[in-house]
Amino acid sequence: MSSPSESLGAVASQPAHRPAQAAAQRPRLVLALVLAAACVLPFLLSDYRVFQVTLALVYAIALLGLNMLTGYNGQISLGHGAFYAIGAYVAAILMDKFGVPYWATLPVAGAVCLLAGFLFGLPALRLDGLYLALATFALGVAMPQLLKYKAFEHWTGGAMGIVIVKPDAPAWTGLSQDRWLYFFVLAWLLLLFLLAWNILRGRMGRAMVAIRDQPIAARAMGVNMAMVKSLAFGVSAMYTGIAGALGAIAVQFVAPDSFSVFLSITLIVGVVVGGLASIQGAIYGALFIQFVPNLADQISKAAPWAIYGVFLIVFMYVAPFGVAGLLRSAAARWRARSRGR
Repeated sequence: MSSPSESLGAVASQPAHRPAQAAAQRPRLVLALVLAAACVLPFLLSDYRVFQVTLALVYAIALLGLNMLTGYNGQISLGHGAFYAIGAYVAAILMDKFGVPYWATLPVAGAVCLLAGFLFGLPALRLDGLYLALATFALGVAMPQLLKYKAFEHWTGGAMGIVIVKPDAPAWTGLSQDRWLYFFVLAWLLLLFLLAWNILRGRMGRAMVAIRDQPIAARAMGVNMAMVKSLAFGVSAMYTGIAGALGAIAVQFVAPDSFSVFLSITLIVGVVVGGLASIQGAIYGALFIQFVPNLADQISKAAPWAIYGVFLIVFMYVAPFGVAGLLRSAAARWRARSRGR
């Protein structure tokens, strides 16, 4: 039998464990609520709004890939719109020329962009900072012209682009085309976010962060910097390429002018607004780049981009570390006040 003092000690220790257990379960509860809301959302919106939200999910995948490169590995890319275009054209060509099912084009687009990103990352190893940004910017500028090149016109459609047939929902779902594409993109989003979570919390993720923060120490600890940086570029391009394929399927059309360098700048804006080195920041950034330009256009038809610029300046002043950083600081203040009580 235990002594009275031991029993009192066990009882006294129970309340200390309960807050820790509640804190550990809170993120899971929040995630479950968010997923439930995401599943209900398309039934509360019109088809056009569902289409807009679907594009936001597509951008979230692209932003996550770019954030893995820039936020976690410290490599600045101003040309990821090129990988988005490659993924989109791979999906469009496979569907239009070869009759490949839309769902089967995504792994191919991801593999092509993984290889393209890895190969581009090899010569880029000699560049860093603004020099790497300039090299990737050149890639983003050149991609629309390459897609219009006459030698590739049979495959790319030249300046006219390629029209894709919108896929129908399986009969057993009873969903409209837009709602089915929403759930299809949502499933890929969850899969790729889970993959990114495992990568960034594994050995490769720690190596990426070490190279970003302390490259000399990382090299001294035996990190193969060339391989890690090239793989980071390749994985980032793979995410962006899959997003491009999903975007092409949702929009039903690809053309060179849709993938100008402005797309690459937009992706960088989304990463910064959402929050660097933040997985969930990709969602916040995607919502910003998808809906804020529409809001600016509604406010002023004459100068929508001026309004957008004002939004961006104010946002950077209010949340210099992005939405994810703002939410983290708000949660920290709330916890501090709770302990004070």
